[in-house]
Amino acid sequence: MLWAILIAGALAAGPVTGTVKDSNGGVVAGASVSVRTPTGAEQQTTTAGDGTFSIEVTAGATATIIVRAEGFAEAQQPLTSDASSVEIILSPATVFENVVVSATRTEQRLGNVPASVNVLSSEQINTSPAVVADDVLRQVPSFSLFRRTSSLFAQPTTQGVSLRGIGPSGQSRTLVLLDGIPFNDPFGGWVYWTRVPLLSVNQIEISEDAGSSLYGNIAMGGVINIMTARPTRQTIELKPQYGNLSSPKFDFLGSDRWNNMGALVEGSFFSTNGSPIVAAREMGPIDNNADVAYQNVTGKFEYDPAANIHARVRGAYFSEKRNNAKIGEYNSTQWATASGLVRAILPDSSTIEGQLFADNENSHYTFLAVTNSATTRNAVRLATDQHVPVNGVGGSLQWTKVIGTKNVFTAGADTRRVSGDSQEDAYVAGTPAVPGPDGVTLPAVLSVQRVSGGAQRSMGAFISDIFTPTARLVLTLSARADSWKNYSGHNLETSVSTGLPTANNRDTIPDRSDSVVSPRVAALYHLTEQVTAWGAFNSGFRAPTLTELYRQFSVGAVTTLPNSGLGPERLYGSEAGINIAPIRNLTTRFTYYDNRIKDPISNVTLTATTAQKMNLGETRVRGLQMDAEYRVTSSIHFSGAYILNDAKVVDDGGLPVPSIVGNWIPQVPKHRGSLQATYTNPKYLTASLSIQFTGMQYNDDQNTNAIPAETLSAYGYDPAFGFGLPGYTSVDLSVARDLGRSVQLFGGIQNLTNKVYFVQTGPSTIGTPRLVNVGVRVRFAGK
Repeated sequence: MLWAILIAGALAAGPVTGTVKDSNGGVVAGASVSVRTPTGAEQQTTTAGDGTFSIEVTAGATATIIVRAEGFAEAQQPLTSDASSVEIILSPATVFENVVVSATRTEQRLGNVPASVNVLSSEQINTSPAVVADDVLRQVPSFSLFRRTSSLFAQPTTQGVSLRGIGPSGQSRTLVLLDGIPFNDPFGGWVYWTRVPLLSVNQIEISEDAGSSLYGNIAMGGVINIMTARPTRQTIELKPQYGNLSSPKFDFLGSDRWNNMGALVEGSFFSTNGSPIVAAREMGPIDNNADVAYQNVTGKFEYDPAANIHARVRGAYFSEKRNNAKIGEYNSTQWATASGLVRAILPDSSTIEGQLFADNENSHYTFLAVTNSATTRNAVRLATDQHVPVNGVGGSLQWTKVIGTKNVFTAGADTRRVSGDSQEDAYVAGTPAVPGPDGVTLPAVLSVQRVSGGAQRSMGAFISDIFTPTARLVLTLSARADSWKNYSGHNLETSVSTGLPTANNRDTIPDRSDSVVSPRVAALYHLTEQVTAWGAFNSGFRAPTLTELYRQFSVGAVTTLPNSGLGPERLYGSEAGINIAPIRNLTTRFTYYDNRIKDPISNVTLTATTAQKMNLGETRVRGLQMDAEYRVTSSIHFSGAYILNDAKVVDDGGLPVPSIVGNWIPQVPKHRGSLQATYTNPKYLTASLSIQFTGMQYNDDQNTNAIPAETLSAYGYDPAFGFGLPGYTSVDLSVARDLGRSVQLFGGIQNLTNKVYFVQTGPSTIGTPRLVNVGVRVRFAGK
C-alpha cells in the first residue's frame, strides 16, 4: 500500500486536483486520498476510474495530502501552496512494503509484523484465470479446502478452509472476513466461495498463525481478510465472459460519489453445465455432472457527515443451486446479509469503530443412498431430505489509540448469536424394489421426521499493544477472553408409521457453556536493513459448530452422526521466521511453525457405513514454509512458495475404535508449493503462468482408503500406489490485452494440461478439469 505524503505550505481555499498513475503510465483507480490538518481533521475522496481526484482544501495552516493505493510502495512529492494540480507516479510495492490489517486489527507495514502473512494484490487477483475466489487463493500453498477441488464442483459443506493443515474438515479452522465482517457459514463454519464479489476485491490478506487472541472463535488456524473497493466517481464496469462446459459469467459494478456520500452496487451471475466427478471407470447410470448456478448482488452506501466520521451500510443477497453429480441429489441456498459500520476519530486523535451484522440463510439438501456403490452404481433411492434455516446476528466495538511514539494500543469486544435447525425427512427402501421411469431411481418411503438444532451465543473482549521501543524492535502483546453457551438444543424425532417419538427423541439437550483465554506474545527485530528475524508464542480455540452438535449428513455410503457432547478445540503453538531482502526487489521468508491441538474434532470411523464427530486427544501440526518474490522490472514479476507439513495424531483420546495414533491427519499433504511468473505492460500484454503442486495425502482417519489399482492405471498413475490420494501438478495460464483505456480482452485456462487428480475415495472422485474462459472487461469512468 502506498503512503504518498505531500506536504503543503499555507494553502488558499479551493480544490486540489490530481492524477495517480503507475510506473507504466496506467491510471490507479480507487486510491484513497485525504487531506489532513495538524489538528487531525480530514477530508477524504477516492480516485475515479481514470485515476483523477479532486479534494477541497481549507485555507490557512499547513496540511498533508495522503494517498493510499493497494500494491504500491511509498512515494513522496512536495506540494507547493500555489499548486492546484499534481501528478503522482507510483512504483510497485515489495512484499514487506504492503500494509496489512488482519494480523493486528490495525494498519501496519508487513515488514514490521511478527507473523506469517501472505498478501494477494489486485494485480495477482486480476491476472488469475480463476472465476471464483478459492481458485485464486490456491496460489498460496498454505491454503486448502477440505476437498482439494474447486468450489465450482464441490458441495458447499466440503468447502471448509484450513491454513497449514490445521484440522481440515467441512468446518473451517480459519476465520474468513469480508471487509472485516465474518463470512463463514454461521451454522457450519464452511465458506460459500461463490459469494465473494470478486470483481471489486482489491486485496486478500492471509494471516497464517493463530488469530484467536484478537478474533476469538474460528480464528484458531488463522484469518483471511478479503478487502473490497470503495465507491469511486461515476464508474461503470462490465465483465462478460464465457467458458467451456457451457459456462457463462457476467459481473457488473457501478459506483458514484457526490459531496460526502458514495454508493456502489455490483453483481455476479454464473452457471455451468459442469463435469462428471466420478472417475470414468467407476461411473454408473446414476452418475451425472456436478453443476452450479449462482447469483450474488451487493450494495454499499457510504456517508461522511463530518471530516472525522465515516459510516457505511452494506446489504447482499446470494442464491445458489447445485446438482451434486448424482441423479436427484442437489442442494440450494438463499442467503441475505446486512451490515453497518461507523468509524470516528475522537478529539484525542484515537479511533473508535463499531459494527453490526446479520445473516438469514436457508439451505436445502438431498442425500441419496446408492445401493451398489462399489460395483455397477445403477440404483439409488432418496435417503434424506433436509432443510436448514439459520439466523445470526452480531456486533463489535474497537478503540485504537497511538500513545506517544512507541505504542499503538487497541481494545475491543464483540458478540454473536446463531440459531438454526436441521429439519429432516428420513427415508427407507420402498417396495417393490423396481426402478422408476429413469431406470435407476428406486422407491423410498418416509420413515422418520427429525428436527435437530439449537442456538449458540458467544462473546469476547481483547486488548493489544504494538510496542516499538527502538527503531529495530517491535513487540506485539495481545490477549482475549471468550465465553460461549450452547442452549435450546433438541432432537425431535417422530416415527411416521406410528406418529410417536422414537427412542432417539430428546425434547431438550442439556445446555453447555465454556470459557477460554487466548494470549499471544510476538517480537520482531531488524538485524540489518536486509534481514529481519521474528518469533511468536500463541494460542487459539474453536467451539463446535451447530452442525457438528446437531446435524447428520451422508457422503457416498457413509453417514456421519453429530455429537451434542463435543467440547472446544484448543491450540498451543509457536513460530519463528526470518525475512531476507538481499537485493532490491527480491524478498524471501523462511518460517518454522509448531502447533499442538488439544481435543480436535474429527470424523471418526465407527463402521464401514458410519462415522461420528468426536474429540480426539491431540494432534500435532508442524512444518517449514518458504516464500520468495522477485520483481525483475516494473513489468516482470516472479514468485514462489513451498510448505512442508508434518500433521499427525499423537493421542486419539482412547476412542472405541482401532487406534489412529501416529496416523496422518486426513486431507493434509506433506508437500505443497506454487510458482508464478507475470508480465504486466498495459501498452502491450499482460500474461501470467502459475504452476501448483500438491503431494500425496490420506482420505480418512484410518489412513486405509485407497483408489483402485485399475482406476489409478487408467489415468497414468502407478497402480501399486497404495493407500491415500496421489499427488499432482496443475498449470494455469491467463493473457489479457488492453484496447485503449476502457476495454480489455482476456482469456484464461485452469488446469492447462487437463491433469486428472483424485479428491476422495468410495467412489474415486476426481478434481477440477481443464477450464477455459474468454471475455471482455469494459470500464467507464467520469471526471
